[in-house]
Amino acid sequence: MKRARVSVPWKEGLHLRVAADLVTRAQKFRSSITLKVKEQVADAGSIFSILMLCATLGAVVDIEVSGDDEEAAFDAVASVFQLPNGELPEESRPDDEHDPVPLG
Repeated sequence: MKRARVSVPWKEGLHLRVAADLVTRAQKFRSSITLKVKEQVADAGSIFSILMLCATLGAVVDIEVSGDDEEAAFDAVASVFQLPNGELPEESRPDDEHDPVPLG
């Protein structure tokens, strides 16, 4: 089992875009991945579960990963908390051509 304690670095807290990135990463692995804020526990494979943590800026998040591929799973999930301003890695960002176009 791998464990780490991280803090939420984003001024918006653990918001939808970051939660979606966590879920996408977690679902690539067979390991059990949980996030814990105070007494609230979330399955990293469930966006609803992650959002229910209500983790605000500076909140302490405990990450626990156990399973056959725990090393890779842990690295993938923990690295999200190192991204500045809730940015997604290059491969997860939408192409410019798919960005919304202002109306009017």
